[in-house]
Amino acid sequence: MTDLPLAGLRVLDYGQYVAGPFATMLLADLGADVVKVEPPTGDQWRRYDPLAAGESRHFHALNRGKRSVALDLKTVEGRRASHALIAGADALVHNCLPERARRFGLDKDAVHDTNPRCVVVCVSAFGSSGPDAARPAYDLIAQALSGLLLAHPRAGDPVPRRLGGLALADFTAGLLAALSVTAGLLARGDEAPEVEVSLLGAALALQAQRFVRVDGEDGAPAGRTFADRGELERRAREATALEELDPYYRAHACSDGFVALACLNADQRRRVCELLGLDDDHADNPQAVPADDRERESRLAHVEAVERAFARLTVREAVSALGAQRVPAGEVRSLEQLFGDEQVRANGLVQDVEHPELGAVSLLGGVFKVDGAPTARGARAPRLDEHRAELLG
Repeated sequence: MTDLPLAGLRVLDYGQYVAGPFATMLLADLGADVVKVEPPTGDQWRRYDPLAAGESRHFHALNRGKRSVALDLKTVEGRRASHALIAGADALVHNCLPERARRFGLDKDAVHDTNPRCVVVCVSAFGSSGPDAARPAYDLIAQALSGLLLAHPRAGDPVPRRLGGLALADFTAGLLAALSVTAGLLARGDEAPEVEVSLLGAALALQAQRFVRVDGEDGAPAGRTFADRGELERRAREATALEELDPYYRAHACSDGFVALACLNADQRRRVCELLGLDDDHADNPQAVPADDRERESRLAHVEAVERAFARLTVREAVSALGAQRVPAGEVRSLEQLFGDEQVRANGLVQDVEHPELGAVSLLGGVFKVDGAPTARGARAPRLDEHRAELLG
């Protein structure tokens, strides 16, 4: 893959689970030689819902295109081999707590004693400063402490739940870590920088549009304790009350499936109304709080009219008609449908690889194109310690 932007650069991946491995997989897609340095028992993700010994869907999803070597960093021999790899590396990604990073020789000082031009990127839970710097955590905890777990409360939930069960903080931190590596490579001179990202920061970044407080409008900040089940229900009702008044940014039921409609400006909303033969005096701002109960009932009646209109159409008819009016719309599909989807495959977003034990495996392809060509080129995830001879021999 010598024609890709990061060809010729080596990145060491000491990460486990999600954020670090996702970051380095993206770098591998851009041409980097990614060496996954695993403990003797392997990345913990190899054993999460395993398909076979050392093989799991989760691990394959985040580690294709890499080479693997197993080192015990608790031993002198393991750390010596690690620093031999660091000596020839351009960047290093880890998700160790500060004390653990120092013990394993992965902190900036230790790395730069061996190779001052190696970019060090640390993915931490809460950042290296403050009272929680040494506190371990995973995605769910970062979502809880950042407010993200309450971003979309649902009526009837006994407790806050992750939206779709998705590791939003983890994957966002992975994107930020990949960006940090490329920025560090661009900035390095005689000595490369250390860049740090955190799950907490990633979870807040996802809420940047909401994480704004105006003293004159919003009053004093809330206290530290989120109230109780009643407060959860109240937030869910408030969120639902405004969402149910906006028929222009939601999914609708058609006669044979569902279509998602995404109008973010008044012109698009009016084109929808024209297409459906309806009028809406509130198309300029359908998220506005109703002035009174009468207005609320009127707007709910309009929403029901929109729903009835979509129910008379097939998904194909709805998508075609909306597309002709330049209104963003699309069929609601399940993830399983996308393995054979023409658009997905045309852009290299799914790839098929052969694995020695598992046979054919289809998984996410490259999310980048370089000079018009997809970057992921059929490389599978490595078996544990598969490349020891070529890396350390």
